[in-house]
Amino acid sequence: MKKPYKLLICTAALMLYTLSAASCSLSEFFGSPTENGNEVYAPEAASPNDDPLADYMNYVFELPEYGNDKRVTLNSSKPCFTLEERAADEYLVFSELDELGRCGPAFACIGSSMLPTEKRGEIGMVKPAGWQTARYDFIDGGYLYNRCHLIAYELCGVNADERNLITGTRYMNVEGMLSIENRVYEYVRTTGNHVCYRVTPRYEGSCLVAAGVEMEAFSVEDKGKGICLHCFCFNVQPGVEIDYQTGENRLSQEGLESMVQSAADSSGQSESESSAVYTPSENATYILNTNSMRFHLPDCQSVQDMSEKNRREYFGTREELIAQGYIPCGACKP
Repeated sequence: MKKPYKLLICTAALMLYTLSAASCSLSEFFGSPTENGNEVYAPEAASPNDDPLADYMNYVFELPEYGNDKRVTLNSSKPCFTLEERAADEYLVFSELDELGRCGPAFACIGSSMLPTEKRGEIGMVKPAGWQTARYDFIDGGYLYNRCHLIAYELCGVNADERNLITGTRYMNVEGMLSIENRVYEYVRTTGNHVCYRVTPRYEGSCLVAAGVEMEAFSVEDKGKGICLHCFCFNVQPGVEIDYQTGENRLSQEGLESMVQSAADSSGQSESESSAVYTPSENATYILNTNSMRFHLPDCQSVQDMSEKNRREYFGTREELIAQGYIPCGACKP
């Protein structure tokens, strides 16, 4: 009669040992709730009451329809990062190109030590999937397509990496993505905190040009109080029709009407007004704002107001600056 009791005691002891071992292994993998006074996201903290992203697994991406908005909010603006991905350790991961030469998701935990201290170099040697050279006079900067960084250079210091560059419209690059990139940069620079950040190009079928990019960002140390966003930026250009299968493009009816109106407005200018538009020689001197990524003529009023730390003089062509991602000033029109 004593054997069943011995078996029960042994079984209970084994269960306690197993639970203890599992607890140790989880602690080793995720870290303890506090390390060196800094909070670490541990699995036991993942409850709907204290984890703002507890329901991230419920989200399934569906390509949104374009309706004249530069970007739309996804998943109630909640990104889909796991607890492990939200650890306050800096990392940067690029996907390898797929069989069509297309970029996949780019993923990072951005910290202040990742912010570059040197100016951005050339990227013209990279030809992303679907790349075409196309000019339209009504587009700011002239060119339809930019080589768009998934993780912006200002956030990671990585420039001419083909895994981080896609064929993106000027509209998506400047109107859709830039303000988010600047927001993340300023947050990291001023707080010293980390931002979990992911940009995923989304394609329809075998199209070489992405329909847009899905952007997610979450500030780690303050659990999203500083930055918490999830959106989709459309890879479109008002006035242009794009064949996403190949990257080929043409003027749309809207673009044609815009050009006609612009020509009518220009014909109404006086001779002095028309001559006020600056036409640069092949090489000229420009003043760059390395923070706003705009370039100006030397006598532009914006140059006088520019912070010295963001100011840089450049001699070359406007096309070279545009290829590097700079935007012509709307006031002095360099």
